[in-house]
Amino acid sequence: MKVLVPVKRVIDYNVKVRVKPDQTGVDLANVKMSMNPFDEISVEEAVRMKEAGIATEVVVVSIGPQQAQETIRTALAMGADRGILIKTDAMVEPLAVAKLLAKVVADEKPDLVLLGKQAIDDDSNQTGQMLAALLDWPQGTFAYKIEKDGDALKVTREVDGGLQTVKLQTPAVVTVDLRLNEPRYASLPNIMKAKKKEISEKSPADYGVDITPRLTVVKVTEPAARSGGVKVEDVAALVAKLKTAGAV
Repeated sequence: MKVLVPVKRVIDYNVKVRVKPDQTGVDLANVKMSMNPFDEISVEEAVRMKEAGIATEVVVVSIGPQQAQETIRTALAMGADRGILIKTDAMVEPLAVAKLLAKVVADEKPDLVLLGKQAIDDDSNQTGQMLAALLDWPQGTFAYKIEKDGDALKVTREVDGGLQTVKLQTPAVVTVDLRLNEPRYASLPNIMKAKKKEISEKSPADYGVDITPRLTVVKVTEPAARSGGVKVEDVAALVAKLKTAGAV
């Protein structure tokens, strides 16, 4: 089984995000960037599949600026085999990402596309579903557990009511959730080995995909500051306060 893992370069989850003074977007200047945490989980799962003999090759693809190579190198250090960078400095929306990934799938012919359920910068949660629709492949979203079942995959999904298990015929698209696994730290020897692994560079034009944005950002604002809490003397006072606020 060949596994394709898309990864995205985003602001590190430990960094406090700052909005630009003109409210046109988020300030990315001098900000630490890293791999999207959900994509880290998908890389880890693909590498575990390879270690278990289920997967034969793990290919990582990223769409973004030249610096996205660092994100790919991180995945290679975790155990992926090679990378593809689709280089663009433009902001790429989920539909354009899905179209580019569909072209990569046509070239690479993977049996499984394994990606994070969403990116923590835009929180769109759209790319995996759009890709499955474009490819007309079965999809398992919000994966809590992935098991090989003959020529198929059993995916246990996190849903509002608990867990749901679906069986997918490969090739398939699976998006991963937070509790699927705990990503490993890349060891120094693997980081050094990753520097020698292949990363091929492409552009959106090479795939014939128009990445012109369909949406216009009107304004980006910081969330409203939370008001301070209020101490109450006892449970009766708490209930009275909640009734007054219309919470109960």
